[in-house]
Amino acid sequence: MAERSRSLARLGLRDLAAGAGLVAALVLVGIILAGALARPGGADTSGPASPPPRGRSPARPLSREAAERAGLAPREAMWWDALGSDAVRCTLCPRRCVLYPGQRGWCRVRSNYGGKLHTLVYGSPVSANARDPIEKKPLYHVLPGSRVTSIATAGCNLGCLFCQNWQISQAYPEATPPDGPLSPEAIVRAAKRAGASAVAYTYTEPTIFYEYMLETARLAREAGLKNLWVTCGYIEEAPLRELAKVLDAANVDLKGFTDAFYRKYCGAERAPVLRTIKLLKELGVHVEVTNLVIPGANDDEADVRAMCRWLAKEVGPETPFHLSRYHPDYRMRSPGPTPLETLVRLREVAREEGLAHVYIGNVAAPDGGTTRCAGCGAVLIERAYGYVVRRQRVGPDGRCPECGAAVPGVWK
Repeated sequence: MAERSRSLARLGLRDLAAGAGLVAALVLVGIILAGALARPGGADTSGPASPPPRGRSPARPLSREAAERAGLAPREAMWWDALGSDAVRCTLCPRRCVLYPGQRGWCRVRSNYGGKLHTLVYGSPVSANARDPIEKKPLYHVLPGSRVTSIATAGCNLGCLFCQNWQISQAYPEATPPDGPLSPEAIVRAAKRAGASAVAYTYTEPTIFYEYMLETARLAREAGLKNLWVTCGYIEEAPLRELAKVLDAANVDLKGFTDAFYRKYCGAERAPVLRTIKLLKELGVHVEVTNLVIPGANDDEADVRAMCRWLAKEVGPETPFHLSRYHPDYRMRSPGPTPLETLVRLREVAREEGLAHVYIGNVAAPDGGTTRCAGCGAVLIERAYGYVVRRQRVGPDGRCPECGAAVPGVWK
């Protein structure tokens, strides 16, 4: 869900940090300035999102003094190597940006100060929602009908031309200053007080606020909350393995299934995303996958068929798969929204390739959110459009009440 309301820009963060005014509190911190919305380095907004050479970042530099004047609190980051001459290489994501003092990575939120890599957004969310529907993530096989506390900071390590949350994902953090710090401890207290079942790291790309996410997730787990990662999957293996120790579920946005699509529309590569999906499954994290279907860009039936065949073989035929409707946004003002008939047709393609749980999102569709047992076909969960769960029949044991078959997911 794109978060754009200027009227909510300065509501409630201090109350959220203190634990008050939490129910249904949607917080957008900071007024989004024109400079925050530019591509890194002020790039033109008409061409493809071609990636820079590996190791180089197009993001404009930011001195420590300027960061602090903007209300940011630089903090030494994890996952980097010293290269000599005060240069560092970030090893958090596959871009592996090489940065000299004052320079920052593609994500806009990781800078080199004094020969050490720093995160600019620890404790500085630009969006927080104390009671988000879990179906909005979307996670359909995780505690259906429950509410989760969602957080995000500015920044992203992809540059998708069609981004639905571009006002914050493509922003510079100094141009979207928080109204006050929000510590991991405060997030967990807020979630508990709001009656949330989990903390979700979402809206932008949580990988870029890794340290903030990891510490919050550790505290959330200690407090009996689940941890949900909604991600593009663009992360290196070592940090993913560390993060997975405290994750319960993830929804990975698989943007397309060709290298050409990833390069042209996202400025990235496909292989690291496939690795992330497989590794999450191997590490015992419940995985769901979303594909935003864009007419004329990634809706080719053969490509979608190949994607679904890969998921069924490499991750499992009961992997929940979400086909989501695109609408024009950010740097893509055409084509128009995905036709419903395209989504229905591709759902059948996914089923033909062996996927048992295929959903249609961002649009009302017949049976678009219905979960059925892969064994006997019984209806297990009925959903109405708008994140409403009408009926939920899967018990804490995660089994179908009709035939006893196991249903993959997190049910208690």
